[in-house]
Amino acid sequence: MPQISTKEFRQLPLRVHEFLADVPLHDVWAVDLPHPRSGITLNEFLRRGSAHSCKMSPISRALLNIRLFAGRVFGWDRQPATDGKAFATRLTTADRLESLVPPGTPEGLFRTVYRFENEQLLELINRTAHAAALSALVETANAYRFYFAVYVRNASRFTPLYMSVIDPFRKHIVYPSLLRSVRATWETTFGAARRITT
Repeated sequence: MPQISTKEFRQLPLRVHEFLADVPLHDVWAVDLPHPRSGITLNEFLRRGSAHSCKMSPISRALLNIRLFAGRVFGWDRQPATDGKAFATRLTTADRLESLVPPGTPEGLFRTVYRFENEQLLELINRTAHAAALSALVETANAYRFYFAVYVRNASRFTPLYMSVIDPFRKHIVYPSLLRSVRATWETTFGAARRITT
């Protein structure tokens, strides 16, 4: 599952480009999905796919459990004082009205900042990093493309070291597993239709 250029991602008409303009874009991934019919939105996929929730591979799950254990031991996952720096505080009245899920709604380890028809932003703040995960869905002529982007802002001087340690695991194990799971959930939810050739 390819890590893609930031140039392709930044050309998409997404709210996040302005919303997190001052937050470093760490990396972007994408997976092409079958095209069973026109008009499928990210919101529809997330709602309908929740019944077939994405499952992590055993290795990814084991890595997550190790990370959560270390977080408990070293206190990494305690949320620091944010002093109004949470990304959700940037929401405009229009953003809040357009969001299909209330800001602050828990989503696994994250909290929802906003969910529009084809774009969702989640946020995680702890002592290792202040991170955001962006999911977007774009319909093309004969496929759908699911984008997954990660933004990271330093929570402390420890953040760059922490990210450099976990990056190999993220890039080679966790995110490929996540995107394979997205594709499997899509095919279970909407049917495999015709295969995408990449």
